[in-house]
Amino acid sequence: MTKPNILLITSDQQHFNTLGAFNREVKTPNLDRLMQQGATFTRAYCPNPTCTPTRASILTGNYPSQHGAWTLGTKLPDDSHTVGHDLMDAGYRTTLVGKAHFQPLKSTDEYSSVESYPILQDMEFWKTFNDEQTPWYGFEHCELARNHTDEAHVGQHYALWLEENGCDNWRDYFRTPTGKLDDAPERKWEIPEKYHYNSWIAERTHSLMKEYSESNEPFFMWASFFDPHPSYCVPEPYYSMYDPEALTLPTVIVGEHDKNPPHFAMTQDDNADFSPYFESGEGVHGMHKHCQDEKTLRKYLAVYYGMVTMLDKYVGKILDQLDTLGITDNTLVVFSTDHGHFIGQHGLSAKGPFMYEDMIKIPYIVRYPKQVPENTQSDALQSLVDLAPTFLDIIGVKIPTSMTGVSQKDVWFGNKLEARNHIICEHHHEPTTVNVRTYVDKRYKLSVYYNQSYGELFDLEKDPDEINNLWDNAEYTELKMALLLKYIWAELGKEPMWMPRISGA
Repeated sequence: MTKPNILLITSDQQHFNTLGAFNREVKTPNLDRLMQQGATFTRAYCPNPTCTPTRASILTGNYPSQHGAWTLGTKLPDDSHTVGHDLMDAGYRTTLVGKAHFQPLKSTDEYSSVESYPILQDMEFWKTFNDEQTPWYGFEHCELARNHTDEAHVGQHYALWLEENGCDNWRDYFRTPTGKLDDAPERKWEIPEKYHYNSWIAERTHSLMKEYSESNEPFFMWASFFDPHPSYCVPEPYYSMYDPEALTLPTVIVGEHDKNPPHFAMTQDDNADFSPYFESGEGVHGMHKHCQDEKTLRKYLAVYYGMVTMLDKYVGKILDQLDTLGITDNTLVVFSTDHGHFIGQHGLSAKGPFMYEDMIKIPYIVRYPKQVPENTQSDALQSLVDLAPTFLDIIGVKIPTSMTGVSQKDVWFGNKLEARNHIICEHHHEPTTVNVRTYVDKRYKLSVYYNQSYGELFDLEKDPDEINNLWDNAEYTELKMALLLKYIWAELGKEPMWMPRISGA
């Protein structure tokens, strides 16, 4: 059998309810087409609701507490074993185009980072990156950038591409560390669409797929988009595509945080003191006041949807290229994101240690013609930590014992109803102040905090919006204890047993 190509397409910080097939207020015709041609999994989760930990889990098949990149600002160790290494050994060309975020923006003598200043903007370094760094985390070829919209980080291969395509004034479209452009969280981006990083990612993905296809070499391609991660910034016509007043705006329910851990209610308090949550000297995402006026939130949501629709256009261009090359039938396509997003849900914005479905549940679509059933939906539990072992299982490569995700091959192919009965999601942003583990099964969600007696228990069947925390409800004590035991079993079950036992003594 011909080895299938593997095309992984990811967005960044995309709420699960931003697919047009589920939400008529947002336009995603290309993702809707992908759904019709494949399987959509409605209970898919990230292993951590921040970028670096989850992206490292996608590559390694391990949880953040196992692979080392446990929070933002950490580094996936350079010698980490990844699915890319296994695919290279199996004869695959391996490529990443777009956002990596496996390393921090700061570099130290002990933990050097090529994704840090000033290397990010050292153009000569990036011109020879693939010659000197190969393979990088199992990718023989990388074309990288680190941006969210017009951030000052712009550089790397994206900046080289801009110059090669005649955009000599590209710096005019990006902020500087001193704030040259408007730093408001919502704005129209004046960059021409042909120079937007979506265009760069799609064009370079096209070119590399064509190169590998013409040489008859199977490929593993990760097209890693930056949107719709804030800032809320997008060019026309997407900036004005959605009427803020016509959109359904999520909101907080009065009193819903009364039963929640204290940091939830603090986000709605003008006078809350978040200083205890910053003991390491580094910021903790989400530990601040979240309240926004309705007009502002509506504009954020409108621009966020515009970013999703623009992203969808360029995902469609990549899918069209598969058709043009005649390799659609032999290409496994997976679309997902690294974690979710808040725009008003529960009174929250962006992200943080709030393990609601909005934050940890993700869009998740799989297409592989004649293998994955078309136009189907499944509520089988999925985790991004399962991608690496599943890819290897599909191409017939033995899954390393170091990987703790599970293969979803039989579920994707419609031969089994489920491969796992629970999800674990970790959020460990500070050494002691914010350390939470969330256990999710078919019906319930349990969140446990390190060294704290408070927690969360939601009945997702009766309370899908997660308004009524049952943690302290005496009627649910027995259920809570049963779920705590299941969580402990799940933690024990995800330990990596990488060393085989070959003798009795």
